[in-house]
Amino acid sequence: MEEHSASATERREDTGKLQFGCDHYKRRCKIRAPCCNQIFPCRHCHNDAMSSSINPMDRHELVRHDVVHVICSICDTEQEVAKVCSNCGVNMGEYYCEICKFHDDNTDKGQFHCDECGICRVGGRDNFFHCEKCGSCYSVSLQNNHKCVENSMKSFCPVCYEYMFDSIKGSTILRCGHTMHMECYQNMATQNQYRCCICLKTIFDMSQSWEQLDQEIEAGPMPEEYNFEVSILCNDCNTTSRVSFHIFGHKCRQCSSYNTRRISTP
Repeated sequence: MEEHSASATERREDTGKLQFGCDHYKRRCKIRAPCCNQIFPCRHCHNDAMSSSINPMDRHELVRHDVVHVICSICDTEQEVAKVCSNCGVNMGEYYCEICKFHDDNTDKGQFHCDECGICRVGGRDNFFHCEKCGSCYSVSLQNNHKCVENSMKSFCPVCYEYMFDSIKGSTILRCGHTMHMECYQNMATQNQYRCCICLKTIFDMSQSWEQLDQEIEAGPMPEEYNFEVSILCNDCNTTSRVSFHIFGHKCRQCSSYNTRRISTP
């Protein structure tokens, strides 16, 4: 009898699993936003709707920790935030974080709460570490293997301008230590944009491109009237030097990078 009762409880808790929610999360509840008293499938849906409001005074974002009430998607009962519906007994989210007031039925993401970040992350706790200086969780492959920039994740993606820290998109750390969305990083690569949007340092291995420029410059010398030197600043090593002018590019004498720009000298 006890086994039958336990089985019935499990079936009830799983009712509607992965059948409700939005494009952001599959869950069996909606939230009532305390900031505007409106109901939304999740905070991202709220923020998307409010940020596109015609009236600038209505534009605002929801603070996840402020959510107090949710509405069960199975029985439509409004109640205080909890994992299990107080009326019909279903799990409103297979994964539930009491701190973030967060539900998600799709546990394949490997959700976990990071106390240092103060929010839930995805990807599995064992696969990430929290970098105190950068102020965010990174893949363990980057532990002691990345350039730290203080609170680098608590900024906006330099390409799409979405706030990085709590974005649901994947991110990457550039060689210079700045961060951007992985999708934006890949788009830059396809557009032959090889410099960080913030500090202008090279973010890809450009050695083959620099060698090709060497060959093109050697094969195409400038006419005699253009045989003069110009002053350049290297974006990669921050040194200045004087080099021969060429329309194809100017090579840094210090680090051999072509990621340079002409500067005027006194």
